[in-house]
Amino acid sequence: MRDQIRDFIIAALREMNYDVSDVTGQTVLGPAGLDLESLALADLAVQVEEEYGVKFELDDMESTALMTIDEFTAEVDSRMNGTAVGSAL
Repeated sequence: MRDQIRDFIIAALREMNYDVSDVTGQTVLGPAGLDLESLALADLAVQVEEEYGVKFELDDMESTALMTIDEFTAEVDSRMNGTAVGSAL
């Protein structure tokens, strides 16, 4: 399931016009990696919410920006199973 979630996240980023050609699971979503702005993080969160039926709060965006794609994938997976694992979530 995590591979499917990761693929969805990368596809969503591609559709948002981010260059994902060099993206790996260790790529950070925020300033240290893809440099997603808060609006882009919110857009990604909404797309993930709609696809997987999970919920992210506005307060989650700051910690999400520090996550790698693999960490965000794990967070989505854990929320789907009702066991959020994020440090600040």
